[in-house]
Amino acid sequence: MKKNSNITIIGLIAFLMLQSCAVKKYIPEDERLYTGASVEIKSDSIIENKDNLETVLEEALRPKPNSKFLGMRPGLHFYYKMQQENPGFINRFFYKRMGEEPVYQSDVKPFEVEEILRNRMENRGFFYSEISSQFDEKEKEASGIYTVKASVPYTIASYTVDSLPQPVYSEIKKSVEQTKLKKGMRFDLSNMKLERERIDRELKNNGYYNFNSSFLIFEADTNQYKKKQFDLFLRLKNEVPTKAIIPYKISKINVYAKYNSQDSTVTDVTRFNEKNYINSANYFKPKHLDPFIILEEGQLYSPEDSRNTSRRLSTIGAYKFVNIQYKEKDSLQTDSLAFLEANIYLSPLNKRAIRAELQAVTKSNSFAGPGLAVTYSNRNLFNGGETLNTTARVGYEVQLGSGSNSGNTSIDLGLKSELIFPRVIFPIKIDTDFFEYDIPKTKTSLGINYLSRSKLYTLLSGTAQFGYIWQVNRYVTHEIIPISINYTKPSNTTPEFEEILDENPFLKRSFDQQFISGLNYSFTYNGMVDVSKKNQFFLNATVDIAGNSISLFGKENEMGKKEFLGLEYAQFAKFDADFRYHFNFGKEQVIATRLFGGYGYAYGNSDIVPYVKQYFSGGPYSVRAFRIRSLGPGTYNDADNPNNNYFDQTGNIRLEANIEYRFPIVSFFKGAVFADAGNIWNSKANPAYEGNDKFTSNFIKELGMGAGVGLRVDIQGFVLRFDFAAPFHDPATEKGFNFDVTETVFNFGIGYPF
Repeated sequence: MKKNSNITIIGLIAFLMLQSCAVKKYIPEDERLYTGASVEIKSDSIIENKDNLETVLEEALRPKPNSKFLGMRPGLHFYYKMQQENPGFINRFFYKRMGEEPVYQSDVKPFEVEEILRNRMENRGFFYSEISSQFDEKEKEASGIYTVKASVPYTIASYTVDSLPQPVYSEIKKSVEQTKLKKGMRFDLSNMKLERERIDRELKNNGYYNFNSSFLIFEADTNQYKKKQFDLFLRLKNEVPTKAIIPYKISKINVYAKYNSQDSTVTDVTRFNEKNYINSANYFKPKHLDPFIILEEGQLYSPEDSRNTSRRLSTIGAYKFVNIQYKEKDSLQTDSLAFLEANIYLSPLNKRAIRAELQAVTKSNSFAGPGLAVTYSNRNLFNGGETLNTTARVGYEVQLGSGSNSGNTSIDLGLKSELIFPRVIFPIKIDTDFFEYDIPKTKTSLGINYLSRSKLYTLLSGTAQFGYIWQVNRYVTHEIIPISINYTKPSNTTPEFEEILDENPFLKRSFDQQFISGLNYSFTYNGMVDVSKKNQFFLNATVDIAGNSISLFGKENEMGKKEFLGLEYAQFAKFDADFRYHFNFGKEQVIATRLFGGYGYAYGNSDIVPYVKQYFSGGPYSVRAFRIRSLGPGTYNDADNPNNNYFDQTGNIRLEANIEYRFPIVSFFKGAVFADAGNIWNSKANPAYEGNDKFTSNFIKELGMGAGVGLRVDIQGFVLRFDFAAPFHDPATEKGFNFDVTETVFNFGIGYPF
């Protein structure tokens, strides 16, 4: 392995050198490739935030050099290739996506750059600074060096508000008392711009509907000081409109609960909580809609309250558009106060919708077959914004192959209804004003599932949940399910199935406890909503605790286990965390990474975590080089035990890591290159697995690893994903690292994997 590694490193270095040389040979004889420039700041005094100043100056340097990746310039390489008589298909393809024209030394205008740097220095208080430049020239390359000799900067001696008319003078003076511009601070135009925008925001949130930050102007006076100091004055520009310097109040609020731009006929008006609800009585009850509206008649205009109202109304789930418009009431205006009429237009979604999903499943135990799911949605069930989703699911699988189990079938039938109330359902009234960003939703669900596996068993299971979900801010979401019940009843078991359970006590115990009652909590931080950011973070942490509350009422049976209502219940705690990081660069290019860790701990009434709550690994959203639920646990290999392939391979510990490079191809087709690693383990060894499943300090050597390529069809956020992956390390074999494309696994998924 070491010899091969050395060969690989030498080959990589040789490749980089060849790429570098390949670019240099195309540079014209009378030119040098421009590789960028640096800025050196010299000063006789200490400069505060010098690193920030250097960053500002370096960002102003022009032109920008050709981009580099791992020491290479691929964009430049494909540009030169395109200049050849027959560049070829591959060069044309990559040139369209990353080609760059060369930037030469002759393209640099040092005197123009010096003038830009001088302007940046003056904007930050360093007037009359001296700037010089020179080139560092090599045979085929040249870089620039700009030297800035900074003068002593001008600093603030005082900051006051000039005389202004009332009432805006009092508001601005009060705002300036909270300013960040302090005595001794360096002159900085960017800070003054931020100060104007801050004052503008505060004025608008205090009713100044027509005010604009451009109405404010700063003046600096240096005549009072011999040293480099200045008095800073804030005043209004000349001829600012009167409407801009008086506050506005809301005189009337009209809520159009079922607005249609094609038909604006008013059929009924209901007065509720000092608001006019128009066309609402037969569509959305005012008492349920009103808590989402923060605006009140008689309050000062506030864009922040408007944004909060719009966002809260959008979260109901019954509306596709929320539009708040203000109309000035000139007839009510005085010299010191004006009025607005607020009109809230709510355009509803289609109340009913049906969605169908056709699925194809293939598993490691050779079961394969189609599945169909049909969902009916009602987005305003009781005229209070309630959403009902009812899903019926049917799946049929048959075990393929030529072994003794060939022809076995599996039928899966399911029915689940979820009802979401856009408000808190609780015995005690909850004040929704406490939830400024979002009103919590109440989630309830009931589900029943029927699974029949020929020659084995029939499994009937039911679930019920009741809980709440709400957003604290734009990024953070909490979900708590205080009531979560799961009941599973095996029946029609065959002698073959009983024999399998007798051979695997762990599996038997996981089926014994049919009743799970517990509490779930989930915390989500989603920084992916900032689509323009270069660095994006995501974290989801989930806690699942079962059996604690009902243990107070449990009675011990003859086996020494406690029962509730005649059912043996499970006790366990389960914690997992999903962390993701995306690095966005170039043209729709992303490096996406993911780390997942989970652990389930059985205690009290349980010896092991129930089968339905255990982890699995492999599949289109996991380690894609292994089929779904086929990886692990540990180094266990069930190839020699045909009975075990009836069951998915599970464990109470799961670790996974993924990395993926995503790039555009053409139009809505996207590509990806990825690598995955992960596995599952048991904290207590299962005798049936001969100890190969236990988690140890050697877990890194037991990770299943694979790599592959993918094609994605991304149409306005709806993604169809096709991934092809092959393993290069299978912990169940003794081959070590061995990449074999003949073992390629095809994965189909909807949406990105992480």
